[in-house]
Amino acid sequence: MAELKPRVSTIDPVWSRVCDEAYEMVRTEPLLGGLAHSSLLHHPTMERALAYRFSLKLASGEMSEQLLREMADEAYGADPELGQAARADLMAVFDRDPACQTYIQPILFFKGYQAVQAYRIGHWLWQQGRRDMAYFVQMRVSEAFGVDIHPAARVGRGIMIDHAHSIVIGETAVVGDNVSMLHSVTLGGTGKEDGDRHPKIGDGVLIGAGAKVLGNIHVGHCSRIAAGSVVLQDVPPCTTVAGVPARVVGEAGCPQPAVNMDQLIR
Repeated sequence: MAELKPRVSTIDPVWSRVCDEAYEMVRTEPLLGGLAHSSLLHHPTMERALAYRFSLKLASGEMSEQLLREMADEAYGADPELGQAARADLMAVFDRDPACQTYIQPILFFKGYQAVQAYRIGHWLWQQGRRDMAYFVQMRVSEAFGVDIHPAARVGRGIMIDHAHSIVIGETAVVGDNVSMLHSVTLGGTGKEDGDRHPKIGDGVLIGAGAKVLGNIHVGHCSRIAAGSVVLQDVPPCTTVAGVPARVVGEAGCPQPAVNMDQLIR
């Protein structure tokens, strides 16, 4: 008898495709069958699978997988937005990263995607007033993935962090929807001041590798920040900035820089 697959296509096409790809991975790479079943096929929903991955990756001698999984299940159960954002982030990575060929790759292998989903649980904890637990999640995400996002930061949907090494996003930073950033990006402050001190990134912004955006400044929607730039002043919408310190060097070059991922300055 053929193995029965979960009947999820009519209610969750994203999770249906994830499951189909997992079965195909088992067929083509049997040595990864255990991973596919434990991380994906064993779970009835994408949220349950993400909670399992969260607990597996962040567990340590200080916090068990069981406790972390229960916490993640609670978060996904209480806030449907977490699952919706996870799907939007998944589609963003699949659409924008040429190295991503399947839906299951970000869930299983891409630390940028995994780190953002873990941050979202930490942010939910922060909103619930569970500040110490949120800081614990931030610490473990930084240790496990090399991505340090303060749990109070606000991050929109459709986020793609490519390679995701040495990402820093500060406490009062705001990141809009459909933003793409590469490795070694910092959204930081400029000193010891308290209060609102971190950048506000508009929708559709592309931030190149190694860029530093510092202080309570605004980066306009659909703009580009060139790799290695240090941005200290507001960036107008639909423009490209480059340099140290960064200055406007032209238009953004396309209507959706974060989607097109075009980083060439012409």
